[in-house]
Amino acid sequence: MSDRTLVVNRYMEGFRRSDHAMILGCLTEDVVWRIHGQRTTHGKAEFDDEIENPEFDGSPQLTPDRTIEAEDVVVAAGTGVAHHREAGPFRFAFNDLFTFRGDLIAEVDSYVVPLEGSPQ
Repeated sequence: MSDRTLVVNRYMEGFRRSDHAMILGCLTEDVVWRIHGQRTTHGKAEFDDEIENPEFDGSPQLTPDRTIEAEDVVVAAGTGVAHHREAGPFRFAFNDLFTFRGDLIAEVDSYVVPLEGSPQ
């Protein structure tokens, strides 16, 4: 497993634990996070605010099914479950594209697709 894939695994584990320091330690200071169709954050401070979205309780369950690496990009695809405060369990498929600068993640492009039975 490459060093970059290990960084992506640490990032995912940080979300499973809601461990802000673990996640932020994987990122450049000027990181950009595009959650396509929802919002874009710029820099670690905005990213940090999005780690625990106030519309959700607890930490998400994330299950990457596969990881692909090419040059400075690692792609992780899988499924997850989060608990929306009002609507209940939110099941989703995800595809996250991580662009690295050196050993750290500089950009995250997240594509999230609600799965059957989840609130839209």
